[in-house]
Amino acid sequence: MNSEAIWTFLTTQGADFGLKLLGALAAWIIGRWLIAMALRLLNAAFQRGGKVDQTLANYLTSILSVILNIVLILAILDIFGVKTTSFAALLAGAGLAIGTAWGGLLTHFAAGVFMQVLRPYKVGDFVTAGGITGTVKELGLFGTTLVTPDNVVTIVGNNTVFSGAIQNFSTLPHRRVDCLAKVANSVDVVDAIARLKVAVAAIPNVATSPAPDIEILQFTPEGPLLCVRPYTYTDHYWQVYFDTHKAVVSTFGTAGYPVPETPVVHRNL
Repeated sequence: MNSEAIWTFLTTQGADFGLKLLGALAAWIIGRWLIAMALRLLNAAFQRGGKVDQTLANYLTSILSVILNIVLILAILDIFGVKTTSFAALLAGAGLAIGTAWGGLLTHFAAGVFMQVLRPYKVGDFVTAGGITGTVKELGLFGTTLVTPDNVVTIVGNNTVFSGAIQNFSTLPHRRVDCLAKVANSVDVVDAIARLKVAVAAIPNVATSPAPDIEILQFTPEGPLLCVRPYTYTDHYWQVYFDTHKAVVSTFGTAGYPVPETPVVHRNL
């Protein structure tokens, strides 16, 4: 485009285009402000009512946000003279390409709707979903946001979650902590089990019912291998896990148990 054409455009349509641009900018700023206010009011209503689960509340808020933003974009396009009917016709003409590109997202969206109905987990639950283990931060339109134990935010597609196995560690009131302890062959196993039961029961946040399980798991050349299995709530899992190992070391050390050693095998030459 040469300078004469640019000058012609500016003198004939520049003012009109500038006003439309300013109007579109104002509509975008005001529209985004109104959308943010509407979402805040909706969240406040959910929290004030207390009857809507946080997972469902976040999901409904996400849907409303998408719908309002689409309406805002269509309104801005209308300012520039792009009619919604023409826009819809354009989308219909490119339906095949759009359907192919959005097919994966639509499956994630549909899976998210089913999960809202079936409710395999909610915000705050500790789960394994889509091969990722962590705490549910959000169940969104297309994906579930998890915070892993090493404090990494991970987003898993809803269809990936829904099409695989889901483990929810927060559904039941208690979770078993699995630890192992080996004693030497010379140690009285019954005495070791009795000492461990007292020590493990004294660990903070260990459940009294069901009581900790401490039994002989298997026999090894070094000595019997004990399973030490206290129960606790999911939030205290790692604290109890580490404290149980400390209790094993402290108990065996106080009792003066020898360290299990692999027996020497003598071969005849």
